[in-house]
Amino acid sequence: MKKAIHTTKAPAAIGPYSQAILVNGFLYTAGQVALIPETGGLDMQSVKTETKRVMENLKAILTEAEMDFTHVVKTSIFLSSMDLFVEVNSIYGSYFPEGSILPARETVAVAGLPKGVNVEISVVAFKG
Repeated sequence: MKKAIHTTKAPAAIGPYSQAILVNGFLYTAGQVALIPETGGLDMQSVKTETKRVMENLKAILTEAEMDFTHVVKTSIFLSSMDLFVEVNSIYGSYFPEGSILPARETVAVAGLPKGVNVEISVVAFKG
C-alpha cells in the first residue's frame, strides 16, 4: 500500500504530485527546489543558501516520514551548470553524518529547472 507524505515544513506541491510517497518502507520524494515553505518565495541569495534550503526541505519531508538522511539510499541532483558542482556538493555532503553509508547518486546539468533555480534534488530513502 502506498501513502502520501505531506508536511507544512516543506513547500506544498504546486501541481498534480505529492511531496513524497511511502511504499513498502521506501520513501520517494518529489524534486525539491529552494522554495521557502512559509512564504512560497525562493531562497536564492547564493548557490550555497539555495542548496541549504533544498536540503532543509528534504529534511522536513524525511522527518515527517520518521526518517533522516541516514535512510537515504539514492539521490538525484539536477544543476543549471556543472560549474556549481563543488559548492552544491559541499552543502549536500554536510547533511550526511560522518561515517554513515552514503547514498548512490547521479548529478547532471540540465537545460532548465523550475522557476529558474540552479539546484533541484530528490531522494529515495528506505526504512525497513
